[in-house]
Order: sequence, then C-alpha cells, then structure tokens
Amino acid sequence: MEKVIGMVAVLAVASVGSVQIATAQPDTEPFLLGPPKDDGPVVVRASFQVRDINDIDDEAETFEFDGVLKLTWHDERQAFDPAEAGVDEKIYQGAYQFNELSPAWFPQVVLVNESGLFEKHGVILRVQPDGTLTLVETVNAAAEADLNLRRYPFDRHRLDATFEVLGADNAEVVLRAESETASPSDDRGRTPQWTLTGVSTSTRDRQASYAGRRGVASAFVVSMDVQRESFFMVRLVVFPLALIVMLSWSVFWMERSSLGDRLAISFIGILTAVAYQIVVSEILPHISYMTLMHGFLNLSFLIMCATVVINLVVGALDGQGRSEAGDRVDRHCRWIFPLTYFGLTLVMVGAAFAFF
Repeated sequence: MEKVIGMVAVLAVASVGSVQIATAQPDTEPFLLGPPKDDGPVVVRASFQVRDINDIDDEAETFEFDGVLKLTWHDERQAFDPAEAGVDEKIYQGAYQFNELSPAWFPQVVLVNESGLFEKHGVILRVQPDGTLTLVETVNAAAEADLNLRRYPFDRHRLDATFEVLGADNAEVVLRAESETASPSDDRGRTPQWTLTGVSTSTRDRQASYAGRRGVASAFVVSMDVQRESFFMVRLVVFPLALIVMLSWSVFWMERSSLGDRLAISFIGILTAVAYQIVVSEILPHISYMTLMHGFLNLSFLIMCATVVINLVVGALDGQGRSEAGDRVDRHCRWIFPLTYFGLTLVMVGAAFAFF
C-alpha cells in the first residue's frame, strides 16, 4: 500500500512540475515517430533564404554561409480542433519547446557537403488546424565546393549547398523546392572581393546507402552564384606589370653602343617580374593547374627575357660592324614585341573564357 501511495505521489509531482511530461507521451506516440503513412511519400516543400556568404576559401575550396531554412509538410495526425485547443495555431519556438514539447514528426535535414561547421541557432514550428506544419530554422554552415580558378581573377562560381532528410529515402520523404528562393535577401552582407549575383534552388535524387531500404535520398540544393571582383588584382598586378613590360621596350630606341645600359633596363624588368610572382604566389591559392593570372605573369616574364636576347643580338651585330642590321632588328622589335605581348594576352583571355 505504501509503495502505491509513493508512486501516486511521484506522478503527481511530475504532472505539476511539467505538464508536458504527462501529455507528451500519449498512447499513440509510437505512430507519431515516423513520417505519415499516406498513399505516397511525404512531400516536404523547402526554401532557403540566403542572408550572407561569410567567407570563400579558394585553396581549401570551401565556403561559409548563413540563412533561413523553411520546411512545410502535411501530417493529418497533427490536426486539431481550434475550439477545443483554444488557439488557431500551435507554435513551438526555441530549442526546448521544439525538442521536448512538440509531439510531431519532422524531417531532420542535414548538409551533405558539410565542411566542419553546421549550426542551427533558432527554430520555430507552426502547426495549423488541418495538420500543415511549417518548420523555420536559421542555419550557419560551411560547405565544400568545386572551384575552377583557371579564369582567376575573372572567375565566377556556383556554390552548391546540398540538404537531405537524414535516414529517409525518396519512397518515404520527397523534397520539393519552392519558388520563393529565387533571389538573395536585400539586407545581406558583402563578402570581400566577391559579389553574390543570384540564388536558385533545385531538387535531385542522390545515392545514399543510409537513406532507407532503397538507398536513394531526395536532396534539396541551394545554388549561390558568385563572381570575383577583379579590380583588386588588376590594380595590384596587371596594370603595373604591363606598364613595366612596355617600359622595358624602350631599349629598342637606345643606342646600339650602350649595350650595358640596355641590359640593365631589361634585367631590372625581369627582377620586377620575379618580385611580382613572389607577391602573387602569396595571394593565389596553391593549386596544381595554371590560371589566367599565372599565364599573364609568365608571359610578362618571358617577354622581358626576350629583350635581353635582342640586346645581345644587336650588340653582336654592332661588334661585327653590321650596324644597319642591328638597326633593322630594333625597328622590327618596336612593333613585334607589342603585337606579340598584347596578342598572346588576348589569346589567353579568350581561351580561358571559351574553354573554362
């Protein structure tokens, strides 16, 4: 008898301390743990409002972003009578109310291409009388990206953040993209050296052995189009180095007998190009393939090296008493070098945009 009285007292204290403990586990709770069993898979309408791209790491090929994820689906098991419940809409907000008090099943969305960071700072669940549920939560995450830097510094990329429902295949849950994620928010921050040009969403199926019996999960993809602001590299490298290269061509107007002065100018230009390569190597990511900037630096370096060869040829001709031949070489180089330099630069730019 004393044991019975003690158990009743414990239950009474629990019910007074937290009403949800007594009501959060009805007899039908096991049927609420999984997705609704309708004729087909549960359709979850998804949208993502991008607020900011915090950082883009060229070398690690990752990007950090934050925004608001919204999921909407229908679950008849959560329908209620507003007159009986006393409210027109049930709202669970904050981590405690959502995780501890809300009795509904919800799609647990994860970031497939996560790169070490995936945080949710706020959450709210709204339940309509007809059983329509809307889950809104803020997301701050870092994701992997496939960056092609061959056009650097005129490159643009599509950064994909791929979400999927953990542990559910496309026979159980299907994600559908809503059209409201057509553009980034107007109050987004500005990422240094990058411009966010657009945001789009799509859905696709992807192989996932952990996604249920079929092993095919429905994925929701948020694509962020970004373009690098190239003026920084153009101002720092392209314009000054191109001017130095053009100044190195002044040797073709100098006297043939001043071979030492001509070589001094050419070698000053070469050393300047080497210095620029060292500076740019600290800025560019350490990648194995060539970029447009690498091509421009190498071309400038080779053009100034070629002026040294021409100076030696002209000096040799002058030493042999063939001064007229040396003059002809200088006159030809006055237009051959500019045409070659700017022509090859345009060819590199055209090839980069045509094939990459």
